[in-house]
Amino acid sequence: MKTFLAEFKTSLLLTLVFAVLLCGAYPLAVWAGAQTLFPDQANGSLVTDKDGTVRGSRLLAQNFSSDKYFQPRPSAAGTGYDATNSSGTNLGPTSQKLADSIKAAVVAYRTANGLAADTAVPADAVTSSGSGLDPHISVANAQLQAARVAKARGLPPTQVQLLVQQNTQGRDWGVFGEPVVNVLQLNLALDHFAPAK
Repeated sequence: MKTFLAEFKTSLLLTLVFAVLLCGAYPLAVWAGAQTLFPDQANGSLVTDKDGTVRGSRLLAQNFSSDKYFQPRPSAAGTGYDATNSSGTNLGPTSQKLADSIKAAVVAYRTANGLAADTAVPADAVTSSGSGLDPHISVANAQLQAARVAKARGLPPTQVQLLVQQNTQGRDWGVFGEPVVNVLQLNLALDHFAPAK
């Protein structure tokens, strides 16, 4: 009986020590390190207006439905752009449902942007990302939307194209991936230049 009580006491003591270390000290150390070394990322990479109003996160797409704004990639996250329900379509390359939805999306994209029936449409304009929350679009996608946005805002197309160029992010570390445009940041730059009415 004494052996059992001694082992129980040791087990209880170790449980308490590890609970304090792993449920208290370790998370606190990770939080403090992140706040010290990467405060912007640790707090959600939030994008704020000049007056300090939070407009969104650089890391998450959000829906812009007006023709006066650039549109992000389609989203399969929940009911669309739902950060609590991140997911892709999970449809494979042989899926007829995927092929049909892409064909319909291509037609809708060309119509919305006033493009000819034979205009090549970038893949990111008609397919959702793996998370459904990718905040970036390709430069080609942004350039094809620029004429629609310029017309809806009454701006010269060259000015909107210039804003696209100014908001294009290069390859990661100068090597990986392709140049992309963050839709939220581009739309906010557009609003700073010429607010939507």
